[in-house]
Amino acid sequence: MSKRHVVGIDEVGRGPLAGPVAVAALAAPASLKFKVKGAGFFKEIKDSKKLSAKKREEWFLRIKKNRNLKYAVSFVSPSVIDKRGISFALRLAVKRCLEKLGSVHKLKTINYKLFLDGSLVAPPEYSQKTIIKGDEKISIIAAASIIAKVTRDRRMVSLSKKFPDYSFEIHKGYGTRLHCELIKKHGLSEIHRQSFCTRLV
Repeated sequence: MSKRHVVGIDEVGRGPLAGPVAVAALAAPASLKFKVKGAGFFKEIKDSKKLSAKKREEWFLRIKKNRNLKYAVSFVSPSVIDKRGISFALRLAVKRCLEKLGSVHKLKTINYKLFLDGSLVAPPEYSQKTIIKGDEKISIIAAASIIAKVTRDRRMVSLSKKFPDYSFEIHKGYGTRLHCELIKKHGLSEIHRQSFCTRLV
């Protein structure tokens, strides 16, 4: 009989003008006291938006080193976002994450309880609960938000080397004043979300 797990799911990159959206799913044994902030392994954890980049990296390393925790990350490209919309992209990323937990980590997530942040939903066959501001209330969702944020930021830093005109390493694709000025100067790259940039070009 497989060990009972819970899975926290969160996304990063819903709103940027460039780059993929990222979803992370983190599975933990139900015995790991995941739900209540200030308990167990996740004591003092915060959602990614409330942590410095250094703290996020520290938590990400702690999660990776913990053998009880398994995670998966899925990116969905700007081209899919433009063709099908951000809601479709998020549903697709959630589905892919759950499939990865099964294929890579051999977890039978179909039997587990999922906790999702905000408006995220999993395929209907999963037992799930979507929680508004879940990354502030449920520690395993906060941990998933950290994984998603760190991995997406790393992806954008890597993409900045391929597209040096846009300073992705600074703003990570979000619509900052600098980014908007660079779009107006250089136009759109292949990793920009054209449907998000209609007022800039």
